[in-house]
Amino acid sequence: MADKTVVKVDATHAPKGPEGQHYLAAGRSLSMRLWKNEAPDAAKPPVRRDYETVGFVIAGRAELSIEGQMIRLEPGESWIVPRGAEHSYRILEAFTAVEATHPPAEVHGRDHPPAA
Repeated sequence: MADKTVVKVDATHAPKGPEGQHYLAAGRSLSMRLWKNEAPDAAKPPVRRDYETVGFVIAGRAELSIEGQMIRLEPGESWIVPRGAEHSYRILEAFTAVEATHPPAEVHGRDHPPAA
């Protein structure tokens, strides 16, 4: 029997994650999140996550450092961070982007900042 679950999430009322992300619709194997108007800041410390991420820039600019490569992210561009890849972001200009993660980042503590 097909799964007939329908999920609708209004971004204005979406729950927030530990780093300010808004959790949007989520299924069993993937989820979406919104980074809304993130302020410019210093580069975040490098992390490795137990999920794959694809993203799309809606507004603003950022730099993504991934496995020794630096790429600039601008409106209309998309990117992928493979599962387990060391990466960090630096917001250059108020940044809004949508990401999808597989498996869902917000499940089993995958999205929490790494322990020091």
